[in-house]
Amino acid sequence: MKEKFNEILKIFIIFIIGSIIGYIVEMLVALVQEGHFESRQGVLYGPFTPVYGIGIIVFYIFFTIIKTRNKAKIFIISMLLGGITEYLCSYIQEKVFGTISWDYSNWIFNINGRTTLIHCSYWGVAGILYTSYIEPLIPKIKDFIQKSSMKLATSILLILMIFNISISSMAAIRQKERQDNIPPENKLESFIDTHYPDEYMNIIFANKKDVV
Repeated sequence: MKEKFNEILKIFIIFIIGSIIGYIVEMLVALVQEGHFESRQGVLYGPFTPVYGIGIIVFYIFFTIIKTRNKAKIFIISMLLGGITEYLCSYIQEKVFGTISWDYSNWIFNINGRTTLIHCSYWGVAGILYTSYIEPLIPKIKDFIQKSSMKLATSILLILMIFNISISSMAAIRQKERQDNIPPENKLESFIDTHYPDEYMNIIFANKKDVV
């Protein structure tokens, strides 16, 4: 039981690392594309873009099983894994929240606007960077969470992130319901409407678009 919990904490730290890296990358992309900084976070609180965190967990699981260190194979495998992850995240976001955070419909070689060959190539490069620089740090992460104080701190952060993702999801769902003129049905939904109105949501999730 203890080992399973430690593994959960380790995967969570890997998720956080990927989410923060993704946030930084997306902020830089926004700066280049828009000429100014724009919020590209994927949750209400903190510099986290979860799709990258999910992607790095996929890398961790797959490359733990597949031991290849051939960079060409890593690139191709990461292209496929990243492309599938990006596609599924876009699909789930659209079906659950009625929004999308990226649309590549005008890009060449796109797949339903959810990913493209060039973006899959970026994931391929990310896979090489992961196996070269992040994967070697994983034993240190394991040692890190062996310390009682660090385990406690990581556990608290995990609980806060679960809350963060949960309230972000509920706020996104309520925004969609408000657009469909669905009134709040309980105190929680009224609280969300008061504290996370459309104006606030549109600032936090500046790059999302409603799906018509």
